[in-house]
Amino acid sequence: MEHAAGSLAGIEVCVFDAYGTLLDVRSATARLSRDLDGKAEQLGALWRQRQLEYTWLRSLMHRHRDFWGVTRDALDHAFGAIGLPEDEGLKARLMESYLSLDAYPDVAPALMQLRTDGIRTAILSNGTPAMLKAGVDSAGISGSLDAVLSIEEVGIYKPNPSVYQLACDRLGVGRDGICFVSSNGWDVAGAATFGFQTVWLNRFGLERDRLPGEPCVVLEGLEELPALIASAAR
Repeated sequence: MEHAAGSLAGIEVCVFDAYGTLLDVRSATARLSRDLDGKAEQLGALWRQRQLEYTWLRSLMHRHRDFWGVTRDALDHAFGAIGLPEDEGLKARLMESYLSLDAYPDVAPALMQLRTDGIRTAILSNGTPAMLKAGVDSAGISGSLDAVLSIEEVGIYKPNPSVYQLACDRLGVGRDGICFVSSNGWDVAGAATFGFQTVWLNRFGLERDRLPGEPCVVLEGLEELPALIASAAR
């Protein structure tokens, strides 16, 4: 575990990003690697990159499209960019796979421990309500979550401040009482700038983003999170 500037204190709720934090987005292409002509890893990386970029660009353009549609647009782009043949059946199977992504192994134990310790837990995600319901049900973690919140309620994507305000409004907690956990550095920056106490789940040893908003704590996995939250609970 690596600690960044600051620490956690007075936590009432632990709120998680979903995609890339709890759910492994790489599993969508990995499952169908035999059909992807040796390009599963390349496709998965570009698909994810464009998916995120399209959320930011659409937010800036005030041209919202839900995350399911954005995910399909990004997949279409990635297929063309890396020269895969247009195969609507394969694309449909990849999209379907996105509804049942694998959870990282440390997710279920951490959520269960937080609930055992009396800490409320929630998801705050770009995903649509239908995508998120399918994802948490498939991962078997729905029973360990008090709320699953989608940006569709506000119609704009992270890191817009109105998304983080949604968590405060729906959970009835001030921003300083929320610990927000994400593997996406830009998401942590947005949440920290908003006023959440943040944990950057840096699973893959990535370089930090040069953005406003520093994480309170940096972790390589979720194993140590429950103890940190319990010691910082109000």
